[in-house]
Amino acid sequence: MATLVCRSAFISDVHLGLRDCKAGYLLDFLRRLRCEQLYLVGDIIDLEALARKPWWHPLHSAVLAELLAHAARGTRLTYIPGNHDAALRVLAGRSVAGIEVALDAVHVGGDGRRYRVSHGDEYDPEGQGRAWTRFGNFMQNMVCGANRHFNALRGVFGLPYLPLSLALKAQSARTLAYIRAFESRVAAGTRAAGCDGAICGHIHFGHVRVLDGVLYLNDGDWVEHCTALIEHADGAMELLHWSERPAALGRASRERVLPSPAAVRAFAPLGRHAGARPALRPAA
Repeated sequence: MATLVCRSAFISDVHLGLRDCKAGYLLDFLRRLRCEQLYLVGDIIDLEALARKPWWHPLHSAVLAELLAHAARGTRLTYIPGNHDAALRVLAGRSVAGIEVALDAVHVGGDGRRYRVSHGDEYDPEGQGRAWTRFGNFMQNMVCGANRHFNALRGVFGLPYLPLSLALKAQSARTLAYIRAFESRVAAGTRAAGCDGAICGHIHFGHVRVLDGVLYLNDGDWVEHCTALIEHADGAMELLHWSERPAALGRASRERVLPSPAAVRAFAPLGRHAGARPALRPAA
């Protein structure tokens, strides 16, 4: 089994306790991963879903066991609770089974850049969030259902997982407007905090882009897109999709960024660069 060695890694929006959680892919990723620092950037355990309708799969327990194994091996784990596991925020400042709990963090990259790490729900205004929730719950259920049936059919023919939901979201003007507004608020908040970049999750849309001088990095999710953000020894950041056919979706060093936002929305990287790490191009 090939090992994925990196300086740090960031995962969020796992939603353990939710039927659509892709725990098997995440477990494979974690078993291959070797890093100095692992950030759990919120919504790891979906306490809201468990309160509504208790459900748990043995693979979800295996994911938790693997996280504890990372801590036992000496990996530094930082858990930043999100809105679906917000009840755990009362543990901020404490260490639980070797996992540090915090409300947010500042990560200093290998190249010296400073990143504010947070779940991202603080950039989701209450008024807009409520309107989005009504529309979003319906859309999310529809998208996840379509994604589930689509990939079940692909499995019958021996085809690898493909996050159909990314393509569906890219066709919704309302969804893209919500994503763009969220990204702009994150960039503004990051500038105000005096950081070079932001690392967050929350909106289930992994992305690498420069926005008004701020490097915006969203590590995506493990419900639909199966993505994680890793940092290489030189400080370069890379967004990975992880399933039967891992793929690089985006990379950012201090000088260059790949791909453009348009390429991400067009779903091009998975199809063109499956299993490969393309060369960086100059940032737009």
